[in-house]
Amino acid sequence: MKGLIQRVSEASVTVDGRKIASIGKGLLLLLGVERDDSPSEAKELCRKILSYRVFPDEQGRMNVNVQDAGGSILVVPQFTLAADTSSGTRPGFSLAATPDLADALYREFLMSARNQIGCERVGEGEFGADMKVALINDGPVTFLLEVARKH
Repeated sequence: MKGLIQRVSEASVTVDGRKIASIGKGLLLLLGVERDDSPSEAKELCRKILSYRVFPDEQGRMNVNVQDAGGSILVVPQFTLAADTSSGTRPGFSLAATPDLADALYREFLMSARNQIGCERVGEGEFGADMKVALINDGPVTFLLEVARKH
C-alpha cells in the first residue's frame, strides 16, 4: 500500500462538475492499493501518515504531524500508484488490487483516519470516479510513504 502525501494549504475533489470534498490546511493523500494488501496495511499506513511530521514547529522545522497541526486530510483513491513502471514506456497494472479489494481497503483507511482524528477532519474522493483534484501544495512538500506487508 502506498500513500503519496502533499502538505497543502487547501485541496478539493470535483466529480462531474460538483465539488464533493474540500479541506483547508492539511494533507492531500493519493492512496494506492496493491493486490497483496490487507486491512492491517491500511491501518498501519493510516497511523504512519497521521503521525508523519511534515508541518513546521516554532523554529520552522518539519516537526509537527497533521493531527497536532490541527489540519485535515483529503483521501483520494489512486490506482495508478500501484503501477509497475520498471520497464518500457507504458505502465503495467498487474500489481494493483482488484476494484473490490481496493475499495474495501480504501474504506478501511477512511474509517481508521476518522477514528483517529474525527470525521469532520477527513474528506474523501469517490472510488472509481473520474475526479478533478485541485490543490495548493504548501512548500512544496511531498512524500511517498509505504508500509511493509505483514504476511
